[in-house]
Amino acid sequence: MAQYELLLPKMGESVAEATVIKWLKQPGESIALDDAVLEIATDKVDSEVPSPVAGKLVRQLAAEDEVVQVGAVIAIIETEDDASGPAGAENPFADTTSAQAETETVPGVAQLEQRKDAEPVSSGSDRFYSPLVKSIAAEEGISAAELDAIKGSGAEGRLTKDDLLRYVAARRPEPGAPAPSAQPAAAIAPAHKEPAPAAASPAPAANPVSGGDEIIEMDRMRKLIADHMVMSKQTSPHVTSFVEADVTNMVLWREKVKKTFEKRESEKITFTPLFIEAVAKAIKDFPMINVSVQGSQIIRKKDINIGMATALPSGNLIVPVIKRADQFNLVGLTKSVNDLAGRARISRLKPDETQGGTFTLTNVGSFGNVMGTPIINQPQVAILAVGAIKKKPAVLETEHGDVIAIRHMMFLSLSYDHRVVDGSLGGMFVRRVADYLEQWDMNREV
Repeated sequence: MAQYELLLPKMGESVAEATVIKWLKQPGESIALDDAVLEIATDKVDSEVPSPVAGKLVRQLAAEDEVVQVGAVIAIIETEDDASGPAGAENPFADTTSAQAETETVPGVAQLEQRKDAEPVSSGSDRFYSPLVKSIAAEEGISAAELDAIKGSGAEGRLTKDDLLRYVAARRPEPGAPAPSAQPAAAIAPAHKEPAPAAASPAPAANPVSGGDEIIEMDRMRKLIADHMVMSKQTSPHVTSFVEADVTNMVLWREKVKKTFEKRESEKITFTPLFIEAVAKAIKDFPMINVSVQGSQIIRKKDINIGMATALPSGNLIVPVIKRADQFNLVGLTKSVNDLAGRARISRLKPDETQGGTFTLTNVGSFGNVMGTPIINQPQVAILAVGAIKKKPAVLETEHGDVIAIRHMMFLSLSYDHRVVDGSLGGMFVRRVADYLEQWDMNREV
């Protein structure tokens, strides 16, 4: 008999920790190869951790709701092998880069970890701090007492890297502003709340709750979505441009090919891959819509990775990403869309499949809405909402004069970051998407 150490696997670039949601196997239970042992959650996606070996679960090393670092041992599995893992194989979850994963998303943090002169912060309290948090605190000159006073958003109030970086940003004076007088950490408002207005104003009254009201606690995903939406509005000055498109040819073409397509490919062809194809073409025409902002720098993305907002049965939202969407043909896009959307609804997405998006598409028309003003999915600079397709009377210009006809019409709404996308670029881009949809070839083969 041998004991195998099950490690928390790396779950994609920039993901350094996960929360244990539920143990699917209990000590003493048998585990087959690739059996799911536990469910975990990151700020990107929920997923299961499979076992790379067969055996019996001996010990759980992390409790439910506990935050665990990537690469940490989370369970011990007893196997019949003589080695501590599969014969002749290394632990497939071992990742020598996991220690750097948390530093990749914040410029300068990697350098903080590498500094040899940064003295670790030691605290007399029982509160746990990761090595990265201690390194950042040492670099910023944050004392142990000050560190202990910072409110954490992790499990059981644990201080995360993001908590500390927000605190550091809040305590730094604006350029040109006089240095603030020393004050205890507890006096500084948490970064996720809006700063107090300059003029004194009474604090908002608490929401009154009557006897018949129901108080519903947000679940973990809803809290993450709420924080992300507030952060996006605080980061980017949002502007939205609208166009109305005549998509009659596209609708009639899909109606003509959908049965043949489903019979041949065993896949249903929806409008979503058609929209994504048009967006990818328009991004190639206007590459400055496919950017992100880092300080005063604009980063133009090489790849066109389009996220598609997907509603979950819980009412929450997740955004799986089609990587290099411009390189797919329509059949490939359809299969990717159906696969990602289907697995998203049953919580079977891999963490990498929700990362790296450079532009997002959301279909508000699926709820019967004709248009919307979506919030940008940071750190992207634009998001397109497609509305419901409705039959409407429209004026058509013909060689014999103008006529009124019944056409399939829809609105497209593009919200964009006005720091780097001006009205001319935003307006031309959404118009170009509409042009590609309106000029759909009725004789196209698929």
